[in-house]
Amino acid sequence: MSNPNPLESRTAIVTGAGQGMGRACALALADLGARLVINDLDSEKAEKTASDLRDRGHETLAVQADITDAAAVHALIAQTNERFGDIHILINNAGILYPTKVIDIEEPEWDRVIAVNLKGTFLCSQAVLPSMQKANWGRIVNFSSTAGKNISTVGGAHYTAAKAGVLGFTRHLAREVAPNNITVNAVCPGLIDTEMVRSTIDKDRTRAYANSFPINRLGRPEEVADLVAFLCTDKAAYITGASLDINGGDLMI
Repeated sequence: MSNPNPLESRTAIVTGAGQGMGRACALALADLGARLVINDLDSEKAEKTASDLRDRGHETLAVQADITDAAAVHALIAQTNERFGDIHILINNAGILYPTKVIDIEEPEWDRVIAVNLKGTFLCSQAVLPSMQKANWGRIVNFSSTAGKNISTVGGAHYTAAKAGVLGFTRHLAREVAPNNITVNAVCPGLIDTEMVRSTIDKDRTRAYANSFPINRLGRPEEVADLVAFLCTDKAAYITGASLDINGGDLMI
C-alpha cells in the first residue's frame, strides 16, 4: 500500500504562492503531508493561502518577502528554520511578465522581469542549500515555461530570456548538488488559466490560443501542481536536471 503522506515531516517553501500555480502547488504539497511556508510579495494573498491550509488542518507559515532581495530571502529562510527546522523542498514559482515588444522595453522593466524570474530562482536556491545539504535530502523545482524552449505566448523577450535562463541554471545546479541527494528540475507550463494570464490577454485571444492547442483548452493550475508534487516525492528520486513539459501538446513537432 502506498503512503498517503509521502512528504510527512518535510518542510516546503513555495514562492509566489498567493495565487495561481504557486497556490495550487502549496495545496498539493500540503495534501501529501508537507509543512508549508507560503511566500508572496503580497502579504494579504500569502496569508489567505496559509489560512486556507490551516482550515484544512495543515501546518503552515506565511512570509512576505521580495525574492529579488538577498536580505529578504535570507530572512525568509531564517523564519522557516526557526519555525520548522530544516528545509527540504523549494518551489521557485514566483514570476512576472509583461507583453512589451523589444523596441519598447525600458531598462527598469527588463531588469525587474529578469530579477523576479531568474535572479529570484538563484537567490532562493542558494539560500536553501545549506539546510538541504545538512539533511542530505532535497527537492528544488524551478518554474520555466514553454517560453524557455520556444518563445513566450503572451510575455515579452525579457520573459523568454529569463525562462531560458532558468533551464540552464536548473541543469547546472542539478549537477552540483546531486552528491547531496538533492534533485533539481524545471517544469515548463504552457498557457495555464491563472490570474496573471487573464490579466494579460483578453478572452477572445485566450480562446484563440486554446483552440490552437492539440488539447483545446488552457491548463489548470492543479494539473501543474500535481506534476510538481510528484517531483518532490521519492518516486522521482532518479529524475534531476530535467525540464518537464505540461502544455496540452503546444510544443509537439
